Order: sequence, then structure tokens, then C-alpha cells
Amino acid sequence: MKSKKLLLFICCFPSLLIAQDISSDTTKINEVIIQENRFQIPFNQHSRNIQVLTKKDLKALPSTSINEVLRYVAGLDIRQRGPFGTQADIGVDGGSFDQTLLLLNGVKLSDPQTGHHMLNIPIPMESIERIEILRGPASRMYGINALTGAINIVTKQVENNSVYGHLYAGSSFKKVEETDQDGIYYGTGLQLGGTYYNKKHQHQLYGSKEHSNGQRYNTGSDNEKLFYQNSIVLNEDHKLQMMAGYIHNEFGANGYYAAPGDKNSKEIVETFLSSISSHHQISESWYINPRINYRYNEDDYRYFKNDLSKGRSQHYTHSLSGELHAYRQSKYGDLGLGLESRYEKINSSNIGEHSRNNLGFFTEFRSTYFKDFIFNLGAYLNYNTDYDWQVFPGLDISYLINENFKISASSGSSQRIPTFTDLFLNQRPGNIGNPNLKSENAWQNEISTSYNRAGFTFKTGYFYRDIHNFIDWIRTSNDEPYQAQNLGNNKTHGIFANSLYNHKISANKNLNFNFSYTYLNPSIINEYKDSFIKYGIESLKHQVQGIITFQCSNWTITTANRFLQRASSNSYFVSDARISYQNKKYTVYADMQNIFDANYIEVGAVPMPSRWATLGMKLNLNTHY
Repeated sequence: MKSKKLLLFICCFPSLLIAQDISSDTTKINEVIIQENRFQIPFNQHSRNIQVLTKKDLKALPSTSINEVLRYVAGLDIRQRGPFGTQADIGVDGGSFDQTLLLLNGVKLSDPQTGHHMLNIPIPMESIERIEILRGPASRMYGINALTGAINIVTKQVENNSVYGHLYAGSSFKKVEETDQDGIYYGTGLQLGGTYYNKKHQHQLYGSKEHSNGQRYNTGSDNEKLFYQNSIVLNEDHKLQMMAGYIHNEFGANGYYAAPGDKNSKEIVETFLSSISSHHQISESWYINPRINYRYNEDDYRYFKNDLSKGRSQHYTHSLSGELHAYRQSKYGDLGLGLESRYEKINSSNIGEHSRNNLGFFTEFRSTYFKDFIFNLGAYLNYNTDYDWQVFPGLDISYLINENFKISASSGSSQRIPTFTDLFLNQRPGNIGNPNLKSENAWQNEISTSYNRAGFTFKTGYFYRDIHNFIDWIRTSNDEPYQAQNLGNNKTHGIFANSLYNHKISANKNLNFNFSYTYLNPSIINEYKDSFIKYGIESLKHQVQGIITFQCSNWTITTANRFLQRASSNSYFVSDARISYQNKKYTVYADMQNIFDANYIEVGAVPMPSRWATLGMKLNLNTHY
């Protein structure tokens, strides 16, 4: 306890000192840093376990949705309930789907109802510039619910006028299972969009439609998305950005949440999100970034889709937040200050009507002032009307042994507040909440080393995380519903290693290797040893990823392979591949997923598709390459 208090003091004290320094620095701060997306410091100067999927990576991977590309990232556990982004949970380094924070251009996609809908993001792959993944506690930077990590999806900046189209279709060429209907299992998708560029304002608009008839009885899906974003330059010191998106997702939910009784269940999810932010340079060294964002989610779960008189759950959730970030650069380092306020409300048929407020204050200081050292330290002070005051300090430090070799260490705390589903759900006979739940609190320490030279990058490290009041859903027999409980402490030891090598064969030929390994050893100390645990028992233990990409002129061939073994000893190997041809106007590609036809389940009682082939074509007119 004394060490944690000392770290809190260390994290806050330099911010108090530097805030009083009035020296000026005329160095122009890079705009992406001003946006307070703290991932976006120069990549070779960060001290955390950060990974980035670039636009080039996204084009090469054999995937058509955000859910699918994230499964190739080390440490991420994507548990899908079907292809085409139907529904999926995401965890980081053994954490649950409620312990990972998702952001879109730095905007927190808070879902106080349940983390099952966090990946309902209304943007197509084409609009993404990169995806930044931070492994480890991120509450110091982003507040509550970034317990085990954060994922920030950054959309591209418009640079010209363009028209975009993407048509794709896939099938397993097998008949739909558990039904007498004729036909094979298939899925189709269409995306349309465009961008408009003007020196003073830029705009982008995308829409998409996806349909699948389902590989099993009652697992078909329909998915529509719409996304708009603009950027308005008032003058060189003041800029405005707005975005809005809508998604409608309807799918048969056979085996998704409460198998085997939910065979005839159905779910309809609608999500709307919007944000308006601005960036202002108010002096040579001070910048401010205010932002307001709103998210609405409507979830209609029908346990018996043909009988709405019973087993129906309707949830209407609102989340409204405002943020104010301030940034200052001096010769000693960069100082970030800010506050945020969020109001959350739900009106539900079987959760009831509830609301809560959250208020947070943060400070962060980053410095490269001392030769060969990088410091990043800060603290987040949070107040929640249901869970009172909490403080999340953190410290990152790196030592540059030479221009290629670096050693880093970090220590920090984080918190997750239970969702309204965790607390108040009354969905008998499947699941019931627990209004007496305590918040989850974690502390994580990590040490790592990295080497970077001539197209070769290698990083390896160890972390230890201790989550107090760990929450999972349990039951003592199959005749009882699952109920959320604080299971005690979840202690996790983790080892990770990532390597990346880019070999330039000739002027128009490149070969890229990307390999990673993650080992997790979790232990849940609890008094429910004779109970069935719903999610934790399937957390990852071993994860091996291997991606090889060969590029020759306009042709690209990628093979993406992953081996996963879960804590239950369930293991599987999945191999995917893509071959594509691209020129300035169009791209044609063919994907083959699950080449060796592995049988596996990622979550619930939903077998994942067998061998699956997809053909697609993208059209880009007047696009700058």
C-alpha cells in the first residue's frame, strides 16, 4: 500500500512543478499529439506495450470486418459469434469483454449496458487509417473501464475527392446445418462511399449493407451501417471536427448467450453515435481540445422470437459526455491536464430504469529532458455517484541503451465499474444481475525490452496483473441461471514476444514476417470452486500468431495463422490467406479462411464457420495513392 501511495505522489508532483513554468517553446507541436490520443507520440519514443495496425496491414489481411482483423493482433482475444461482424466480444491479455475500452478517434465508445456491443462500430475498413492497441491498464489516460487495455480506431484524413465501392461475397459451400431448408451457407456485403476535399473543409461519407443466411438454424444476420465525418479549418490555429454514425444489426442468436434454451432467440441492436470537437492553439505553447459526444444504443433481445409475450428484453441506453483537454509544451517536457463528465442512463424491460454520473480529472507529464531516458507519469482522479472516489496513478519509464536497444518498465492501476446488466439484469431462466457488486480494481507491473534495426523489430516482456473483486457470471448447476459475482482476486502472469521483419528483395518485391507469442497464467482466488464460470474459464493461455506477406508489383499474397489454447485446454489452429491485385483504380482479392477446416468455438455454444472462401472487388476513383 505504501508503494502505491508513493507512486501516486511521484505521478502528480512533477505536473504541479511544470504547470508553474512560464518559459516558452516555439517548437510547433504535432497536431496528432494535441488531440490527446496519447498513443500518438512518436512510435520510437513510447514506453508502453503498444501495437499498430496500419492501413497497409488492413489491406493485406484476409478480413472484411474490424472484428476479423483484430484477431490477428497479439494479446487480443476476439470471441466471435459469426462472420461479417455479426457479434463479438473482445478481451486483452486474459481480461473480459467489459474490461477493454474502445475509442474512435479518441472518443470513448462507452456502453454502460453491456460490453457485448462494444464492437458495434459504424465504419467500414476503407475509412480506417490505423488501429492502435494499448495493452495494460489505461485508466490513467482514459479513466474507468480501461482495465486491461484500450483500442483506438483512427479514421483517415481526406486528401482529395474520391468515390469508393466495395462488393464481396463468401460461402462455405456447405448446407445450412440443423434445418431442412435448401441452399448453402453464404454471406454478402456492399459498401459505398466518397470523400470531398477543400482547403477549408473536408468530408467523408460511407454506407454499407451485409447479409448472411447463417451456417446453423437461426443464425442469419443483416447489418447496415452509415458513417459521416468532416474537418473544418477555421484558421491555422482553430479547427473543428464532427462525426456521426449509425448501425442496425439484426441476427438470430441461437446459442449466443444461454444455450441450449435460446435456440429460437433473436436480437436487434441499433446504435447511434456522434461527436463534435475542436482544436485551438491559444499561445505558442498552450493548446486546448474540448469535445462533446453522445451514444445511444437500443437492444431488443427476444428469447422466443415467435412469442414476444415472454422472455423479451428491451434496453434503451444513453451516454452523454463532455471533455476538456489542455496541452502544454516546455523545454522540460509535455504536460497534459483535463477533465471529463459523463452521464449514463438506461431504461429497460428487465433491468429497470437507472442512471449515474461520472466525473474525472487527470494530469500527465511526459519528458525526454534527461539524456537517454523517457518518462511518462500521471494520475486520473475519478468520482462515480455509485462507486465514490478512485485514483489511478501510473508511471512509464524507458532507458535507451543505444539507438537500437531500449528497456522499458511501467506500473499503474485501473478500475472497471459494473455495467447495468451486471447489476440489475433479470432475465430468467438465463441470467440475473447482482446489485451488490463492487467495482473491479487492478494493479499491473510490466518490464520489457525492444530492439529495432534495419527493418527488424523485436520486443519481449513480462507483466503481472492483480484484479481485485474480479467479476464473472457463475452458477452451481445447469438448472440455475447465471448470476454476476465478485469472485475475488484474479492474478495473471504474462509473457509476450513480438517480432517483425521487412525484407526488400528488389525494387518491386517485398517480404514481411510478423510473429508473436503470448503466454498467460491466470489464477482466480475465490470461494466458488464448485461453480460453473461463464467466461473466465475460456480465457487464453497460449496464443501464437504468424503472418507472412509477399508483395510483387501489384500483387500481394498474405498467409495469417494463429494457434490458441484456452484455460480449459481447448485448443485450435486456424490458417487464413489472401491474394490480391491492386492498381490505382481497383483492387480484386480472394480470401480463404480456416483453410484446414478446424472445428472450434470461441464463445457461447456457437461453432465457428468451416472452410470459407470470399471474393471481393474494391473500386477507387480519383483516389490519391
